[in-house]
Amino acid sequence: MSADPIVFVAAVRTAIGSFNGALSALPAHELGAAVIREALRRAGLGPDEVSEVVLGQVLTAGAGQNPARQASVGAGIPYSVPAWSCQMICGSGLKAVCLGAQSIMTGDSSIVVAGGMESMSKAPHAIHMRAGVKMGEASLQDTIIHDGLTDAFYQYHMGITGPVEVKTDEFPRHGSNLEAMAKLKPCFLTDGTGTVTAANASGLNDGAAAVILMKKSEAARRGLMPMARIVSWAQTGIDPSIMGVGPISAVKKAIEKAGWTLDQVDLFEINEAFASLSIAIARELKVNPEKINAQGGAIALGHPLGASGCRILVTLLHALERTGGKRGVAALCIGGGMGIAMCIER
Repeated sequence: MSADPIVFVAAVRTAIGSFNGALSALPAHELGAAVIREALRRAGLGPDEVSEVVLGQVLTAGAGQNPARQASVGAGIPYSVPAWSCQMICGSGLKAVCLGAQSIMTGDSSIVVAGGMESMSKAPHAIHMRAGVKMGEASLQDTIIHDGLTDAFYQYHMGITGPVEVKTDEFPRHGSNLEAMAKLKPCFLTDGTGTVTAANASGLNDGAAAVILMKKSEAARRGLMPMARIVSWAQTGIDPSIMGVGPISAVKKAIEKAGWTLDQVDLFEINEAFASLSIAIARELKVNPEKINAQGGAIALGHPLGASGCRILVTLLHALERTGGKRGVAALCIGGGMGIAMCIER
């Protein structure tokens, strides 16, 4: 572990909006700007003190050039501060944090705002018309499905594997109950073997999350109390057809790099794309299920793709603070067959 580790001095998220819900009128960069402004306010930092901004976003079709730059400028950060977008499907928000930490470690930056944003409601339908349609029909593609939820290798849905103030999450649907959810039909396999339904899968959502990173010495110089420090992170690859279990190898690798054992971790935030994945991961890692997503996972809260990696980290940071826990792990499965995980410590 570094003698001068990278620490978090602020961690925020928006409320999570349902598809075409309360946040649907706002483009992703406006959601990103909102969390940047709030993170800076909580840390007591001015926009001109930021060195770099890194934000993840998955569905960028129609969003304009470099949405992270749009969010940065929209938050009042000076033009002189670089900002850039990253894309690692569901891992984008956490990967942005890793990249921000690397920038500080190499000396390129001293204070980094990192996180993710997504407006799935704003994702357009698209059609390739550069050469026109010579014969037959052409169909619009839903970019949510094509760019966000369809495996690029096997070509199937991953499930088979204005001033606006919103104070509460819109997910899950109001009035949901076990009896109604039990009657829902499987979404993907309809031959009687399917188990994934709308009730045990994450939804289509809008939202953003951000953290502020700096070295521990920089926080001390500024009189800021760190929420936690980054101990390690890891990324791994697996067969795309079983992408949902990607967190297993990523968590194991991150834990090994941290020099921990799994039973030393107080809380896990593992993105809950589907309930079956959370169960499989808990069993394979032999982790007490009560330690996983104790604050509610993506099925309960929602899954705004590019924001989720940072959202689970924000949840983990505040959960450790509330419960007095010391060590936590955030992890996600990633379309295309990958996993990402980060170990943090208070």
